[in-house]
Amino acid sequence: MGKILKQHVSSIRQLKNKFSLMKISGFSFVRNAQKYDYPIVEAITSILPICDDFILAVGKSDDNTLDLVKSISSPKIKIIETVWDDTLREGGRVLAVETDKAFKAIPDDSDWAFYIQGDEVVHEKYLDTIYNEMLRWKDNPEVDGLLFNYQHFFGSYDYVGISTKWYRNEIRVIRNNKKIYSYRDAQGFRKDDNRKLSVKPVNACIYHYGWVKHPKSMQSKLESNSRFYFNDQWIDNNIAKKEEFDYSEIDALSLFGEKHPKVMEERIQKKNWKFDYDLSTNKLSLKHRVKLFMKNKLGIYIGYKNYKVI
Repeated sequence: MGKILKQHVSSIRQLKNKFSLMKISGFSFVRNAQKYDYPIVEAITSILPICDDFILAVGKSDDNTLDLVKSISSPKIKIIETVWDDTLREGGRVLAVETDKAFKAIPDDSDWAFYIQGDEVVHEKYLDTIYNEMLRWKDNPEVDGLLFNYQHFFGSYDYVGISTKWYRNEIRVIRNNKKIYSYRDAQGFRKDDNRKLSVKPVNACIYHYGWVKHPKSMQSKLESNSRFYFNDQWIDNNIAKKEEFDYSEIDALSLFGEKHPKVMEERIQKKNWKFDYDLSTNKLSLKHRVKLFMKNKLGIYIGYKNYKVI
């Protein structure tokens, strides 16, 4: 990982020398990263070159997650150890609580906070663009954050979801304003009295790898994560008990024809399962077919938007 980071630090340093300095803090949270195969190391190291520091809330785990993140060789990383409140089982609230713990620990002198979840990675080709956009809007208080595009990988590193069920955008850079807080299950953010953030789109993409794991790990993660949202009775009645997750039940995928981030190369090479998908298969409902047509052909997106583009 060290060699990969060094390849990107030089250009970022040049930008910082050319313009007035700004301070950027990365932040995230994690628990049981090894047990459920989260690429948390790759997530952190993917944005570390443009961060001055990185706050990571590490929950008490059933594995060696704490040692894993401590193994990242960077003085920028500051770890706060936390204990998750597993009684918060409504709408994934505990995930937002843990996100807020990390965000509140960001120093007051930071201008921006770059949020990355444990299954998200930023390609190195976007780092300069992201940095420039943060610099561009740093002194404009009307801009609460930056809005990113998304690629959702599914089954293997070769396929991405194309259904409108996948969210296409979300906020991942926010102003260091402690009136901002993590919303619902930590997918996005709100501020003050539940107001949406005013954001500027950035021409950069978050690669979401949350649905790319060995089928056994995926099934274990699904069963575990359901406890962040539902009670035991609902889980017993609705979550099938099985050895492996069935990736074939997906509605529609397309091939990913680009290169993955360099920080992901080693993980991809070690992939120990096979998933092939017939691209001619399409299980989209009529509703989603119409929404997909409107998005792709007419440029009209119909769906949930947890932000206000300005």
